[in-house]
Amino acid sequence: MAKVFLTKNRSKRIEQGHPWVFKTEIETIEGGFNPGDIVDVLNFKGKFLGRGYINPRSQIAVRFLTYNRDEIIDRNFFKKRILDALKYRENLGFSGSFRVVYGESDLLPALIVDKFEDILVIQTLSLGIDRFKSTIVDVLREIFNPRGIYERNDVPVRDLEGLPQQKGYLYGEFDPIVVIEENGLKFYVDVEKGQKTGYFFDQKENRRAIAPLVKDADVLECFCYTGSFALCAAHFGARKVLAYDVSNEAVEFARKNAEINNLSQICHFSEGNAFDVLRQFYDEGRKFDAVILDPPAFAKNKYALENAVRGYKEINLRGLKLLKPGGYLITSSCSHHVSEALFWEIIESAAFDARLKLRLVESRTQAKDHPILVPAEETRYLKFLMLQVL
Repeated sequence: MAKVFLTKNRSKRIEQGHPWVFKTEIETIEGGFNPGDIVDVLNFKGKFLGRGYINPRSQIAVRFLTYNRDEIIDRNFFKKRILDALKYRENLGFSGSFRVVYGESDLLPALIVDKFEDILVIQTLSLGIDRFKSTIVDVLREIFNPRGIYERNDVPVRDLEGLPQQKGYLYGEFDPIVVIEENGLKFYVDVEKGQKTGYFFDQKENRRAIAPLVKDADVLECFCYTGSFALCAAHFGARKVLAYDVSNEAVEFARKNAEINNLSQICHFSEGNAFDVLRQFYDEGRKFDAVILDPPAFAKNKYALENAVRGYKEINLRGLKLLKPGGYLITSSCSHHVSEALFWEIIESAAFDARLKLRLVESRTQAKDHPILVPAEETRYLKFLMLQVL
């Protein structure tokens, strides 16, 4: 097994528990290896720090799998890790449909496993974990006995690892449109064509948290995707919900989701660009009791941050201007590169420009099936604020 020695001044972050080794932190490598192989990582004095897989093509050169020198990376290793991840979630009350494995936070870097009732969807987002894909599928079949397993590796991040983008059936044959239950509602999920793995479990608890803010309310939602927030608002007693998404396919799914929950009379879904919709309603003088903004990541990387900040500022400013006195802005950012502090600055700036005073109802983050690994800030990405206009 090859040994990766770190530079003298760059290992402290790793010794504190961060699961990545960047190219620039490597001093030398002893022994031969192929990209994707398991290697040992040592500090400049030769102290063992951990074991993981290496890919010199990636900026993240090594991703740690274990910090135990005696632990062997084999089928039993992956079975134990996945069982540990499942037990954590079951202890917190998760069942039915949820994220089973969340990469680094479950000590299985670059592996995502989502459970949609009896269908599993996986992503293997780096070369090292992709080499174990067949083993992981075999372990998942043993643990869950699923009706099927689908691969959603059609994501650009795999390009950085030298991996092809691909998707398809890994086990079983089934209709890729699955029905799941969440917060007392049913949702159609398209695991083949939907965004990411088909659904966003990370907002589950936040969708439930809006309940006291939307009762008897007129609600506007932008970036509604397949309608999860809008339908939760209606389920929790909203009087009327107008919801928009730029994707016609998403809007059609949202309408079907409204139908199976008998909420079509309350929820009205339309195709529309959020920036245009917010501007139009402001020009028309429309007012709402609650505005929900759940946009996609505006900052995919640090180079897009400046434009992302402008985008977040605009939608939140316009959302605030549509609220009645005492109304609620329910807003979020899933861009890792937009820190919690920066998101606060954006909201404060929008409130100042709107000449409004805001009161924080609650600040939240991602659901507990997307746990945060404390030494790795990258695992904490979702900012979710519920604010009241005074």
